[in-house]
Amino acid sequence: MCVSALRIGYQRHGMRNIGLLGGMSWQSTIPYYRIINETVNAQLGELHSARLVLYNVDFQEIEMLQRANAWADAGHKLAHAACALKDAGAELIVLCTNTMHKMSDMIEDIAGVELLHIADATAEEVKLTGLTRIGLIGTRFIMEQDFYYGRLRDKHGLEVLIPPDEDRLRAHKIVYEELCRGAVREESRAHYRRIIGELVGRGAQGVILGCTEISMLVGAADATAPLFDTTAIHARKAAQWALGISAGRTASVTAM
Repeated sequence: MCVSALRIGYQRHGMRNIGLLGGMSWQSTIPYYRIINETVNAQLGELHSARLVLYNVDFQEIEMLQRANAWADAGHKLAHAACALKDAGAELIVLCTNTMHKMSDMIEDIAGVELLHIADATAEEVKLTGLTRIGLIGTRFIMEQDFYYGRLRDKHGLEVLIPPDEDRLRAHKIVYEELCRGAVREESRAHYRRIIGELVGRGAQGVILGCTEISMLVGAADATAPLFDTTAIHARKAAQWALGISAGRTASVTAM
């Protein structure tokens, strides 16, 4: 009864309810909340803010399952959280992480609610700029596995360049051992700058920051080509969905 009343209220005010599935890490869930509310307020003005519910998981549990290659178990945990969001009135699930989109189909199927895929949102943004050859940097899972790398290539027709193995390993460690813990180090920024520069040198017309924490470390000043911030793109697309705004550029690309 309470959920039905919530949904009626949302529809009456012309804004749909977003379900944020966050905590992976909580460091990058914060900008999701801020960007979604900023986007809604910029559109509606006055004191308007987004209608959303947040489920924050314990990332330690998810990360241990990732390391154990127990992806289905991790997916079931997130699907359970997505069900809780649905019960709280969420009409769209926004999974506030790139890597766990590996289990996006399972989460969407079990919860029975639409999920806004971060790779699709980002690829659409890339294609709106007219770019076709894109660099990708993130966790090893993102850079090496078909659920993300292959989705950009096969579903969206993008040519995707990734760093060499040693750089993929270092980039992965920086995410888990530093950024997810809130540590931003200059030596790691320099490492990411070099990787981005080498991707551009190999022909990348822009670079996708394929981990929701990477924008803590690098931005427009750190690259000579456009950077596509998946966190900002995903969050703004979610806000546009909630407001019923047609897809378009989200201003989430940092120009050179």
